[in-house]
Amino acid sequence: MTAKSDMSTLDDLTGDLAGRYRWTPSAGASVESDLVDADLAALARDGFVIWENLLSDNECRKIRDALAPMLSYHGRNSFEGHRTQRLYSVLSKTRACDRLVDHPRPLAVLDRLLMPNYLLSALQVINIEPGESSQLLHFDDAFYPIPRPRPALGAATIWAIDDFTAANGATVVIPASHRWDDRRPTPTDIRKSVIMPAGSCIFFLGTLWHGGGANNTEAARLAVTAQYCQPWLRPLEAFTLSVPTDIAKVVSADIQRMLGYSIHPPFVGAVDGQHPLRLLEQPAGAQRQSLISPPAKTPNSTPHRGN
Repeated sequence: MTAKSDMSTLDDLTGDLAGRYRWTPSAGASVESDLVDADLAALARDGFVIWENLLSDNECRKIRDALAPMLSYHGRNSFEGHRTQRLYSVLSKTRACDRLVDHPRPLAVLDRLLMPNYLLSALQVINIEPGESSQLLHFDDAFYPIPRPRPALGAATIWAIDDFTAANGATVVIPASHRWDDRRPTPTDIRKSVIMPAGSCIFFLGTLWHGGGANNTEAARLAVTAQYCQPWLRPLEAFTLSVPTDIAKVVSADIQRMLGYSIHPPFVGAVDGQHPLRLLEQPAGAQRQSLISPPAKTPNSTPHRGN
């Protein structure tokens, strides 16, 4: 694909100036549009939608077995949970959760909810152990300083790898709280425990108030959460630093795009003036070739520090 060289209007800047890689539909294109319409209607009404049994028992078992040896660190504060095991930078440690990141059902909604080339903001494992207390209610995109009410700047999934029950720490949501202004939850607000069998998933907007529930049972409750954001925002996790290129080369095209190997038009995310996917095409240790020639050196020249 050849980039347009004549930029005469601002409309010309709505495309990818790097110009080499065409945007292609995500795996979400395989989901029937009627299902996506219903999901979006539920999100507009409640702020969340629950999909049951997207993963088989065998898939949940494989994820559980892969993650178990890595779960050793507990939360550093009451928000993370002193009796909650957490795993960050999951994509750099295992391929077991890739299917949760690029599953067609959430991608189909994200394709219509967010702008093209939306990003993965975070991927974390959360294992709530017996005796953990309820988490402080919050909404995920609160750290972006834009007043409410407003459209969500991102969305998230929480995948139940174990059954979610009211007793074992199922996520608690406040239905329709995504439409609130800057008010906080009160004791009179109706709370709903997200009760769902293992293999199910809740998808919710970044403006929905929610939190982890208390675990009053004798068994842990394992979940994986993937969070997504608009392509012009800074993600929670710096995946381009934490995920080595040899791993980025083997994940799906959807995950590559969501890690940041993509362009938000006209050039947000470029590397040395080029599309970042070129980095994955080069052999290990190769020196990157620049599209832009360095300026000619002149005697007694002073570096230009303006715009």
